[in-house]
Amino acid sequence: MSDRSRTGIPNSLQEHWMPFTSNKSFKKDPRLITEAKGVYIKDHKGRTQIDASSGLFCNPLGHGRKEIINAITKQLETLDFVTPFQQGFGGSFELATKIAKHTPGDLNQIFYTICGSTAVETALKISIAYHKARGQGQRFRFVGRERAYHGMNIGGTSVGGMINNVKTFASILMPGVVHMRNTHLPEHKFIKGQPDTGAELANDLERIAMNFGAENIAACIVEPISGSTGTLVPPKGYLNKLREICDKHDILLIFDEVITGWGRTGSAFAAQEYGVTPDIMTMAKATTNGIVPMGVVAVKEKIYDTIVNSAPEGAVEMFHGYTYSGIPVAVAAALAVQDIFEKEDIFNRAKNLSSYFLDGLFSLKDIDCVENIRGYGLMGGIDIKKSDRPGKAGFQVYKKCYEAGVNFKATGDCLIIAPPFVCEKKHIDEIVDKLKKGISSYSKSK
Repeated sequence: MSDRSRTGIPNSLQEHWMPFTSNKSFKKDPRLITEAKGVYIKDHKGRTQIDASSGLFCNPLGHGRKEIINAITKQLETLDFVTPFQQGFGGSFELATKIAKHTPGDLNQIFYTICGSTAVETALKISIAYHKARGQGQRFRFVGRERAYHGMNIGGTSVGGMINNVKTFASILMPGVVHMRNTHLPEHKFIKGQPDTGAELANDLERIAMNFGAENIAACIVEPISGSTGTLVPPKGYLNKLREICDKHDILLIFDEVITGWGRTGSAFAAQEYGVTPDIMTMAKATTNGIVPMGVVAVKEKIYDTIVNSAPEGAVEMFHGYTYSGIPVAVAAALAVQDIFEKEDIFNRAKNLSSYFLDGLFSLKDIDCVENIRGYGLMGGIDIKKSDRPGKAGFQVYKKCYEAGVNFKATGDCLIIAPPFVCEKKHIDEIVDKLKKGISSYSKSK
C-alpha cells in the first residue's frame, strides 16, 4: 500500500472498532484526519481545520514539532527498547530529575506508566502499598467524585463518576469506593475562573469519613478541574478544604492532572495555580505533546521512603509496573518537550493568552442554544441545551462545527475547548469565529 492510499478512505472501515465513537454513524460519514501541522489539521476531503482542543489536550505545543521528531529519531537509532525491570537507561533518570523540578513541594519521586489511565491505576496502588507499609492495611476505601473521569481501567472507572462509564461496567468495579458530589452548582452560570460559592461541598469528604470510618480510607482522588466532563472549575477554597480534611484523617490526596498538568491553567500544574499540594499527582498527555503514549506519577518522598524501606535489601519493594514504563522513545519525546517548555516560556505564554481566550469564548453566550460557558486558563466548556436525549445536541453541534472548520472534543452536550499554547491571538479569533458559525448553524437548523 502506498503512503498516498493510506491517507485516503481505506478499502474497508468495518474491521476497526473505534473507541468512544458512534461507529455506525462514523462509518456512514467518516472523518479521517490525514495531516497535522502547527495548530491546523487536514482531513481526507482536503478540508483544513483549526485544532481547538489540542487533540485531546495532548498537543499544546502544536503538531509536527521537529525538535520532538528529531529527538525520537535519534533515540531510536541508538536504543529502541530496554526492559524497565531490574535495569534501565540514563534518559529516564534525567527526565525524572527535570519533572521533579516542576512538581510542587516534595513530589520528587517519579514513576512511569503508559498513559493517564495507567497513571491513575498506579496512584491507587501506591496508596494501598503505602498504608500497608506503615501498618494500616485496613485502609481499602477510595473516595472519588461524581462526573469525574480518571481513565478506563477498572480502578480509574471505579473512582470516576461519569455515569455511562459506571453503569456499563458496574458489575466489575472495585468495592469500597464512595463518591462526593461534583462542584457544579445551578448558580454557576457563565463564570470566568473559579466560582465564589460551593467550597462547602468539600465537606462531603468529612461526612464520608464519619459514615465509613476515616481509618478505612486510603485516598481521595480528584481532578483539580474536571476536564472530560466539561471543564468544571473548582470553587474558591474547595481544594484547600479537601487538603485540610485529608490531613485531619491521614487520608492521601491524589490530584489527577492528566489534563491540567504542564501549563493548561497557566502554571506548571493546577496544584501550584491553586496553592494546594497533593500527596500523589498523575500526568500524561502534554508530557510528550501527545506524540508517544506516556504516563507519570509524582509521589511525595515520604511515601516512596515508607514503601521502599519496608522491604528487605534486594527485594522488589513495589510489585507493580508496565512493560512500556519509561521506554526510550517516550523519554526522548518528553525530554524534547521539557526543552521547549523552557526555551519558549510555555507556561507564561498560556497564562498571558488566557484572558483573551476566555473573553472570546464568553462572547458566544448569546447564541440561543448555548446554556452555559465556563473556563479557566486555556480550558473552556460550552454547554448546549439538551435535545430529546442526552448527548444528541452536543454531537450535532460538533458535526456542524467540523463542517465550519474547527475541530474539538465534545462530551455529552458539552463542547470542550482547549487551544494549543502556541496559538496567537489571530488563532483564538479563528477558533471563536468558527465556533460561532458552527453553533449558530445548528441553532438555526433546529
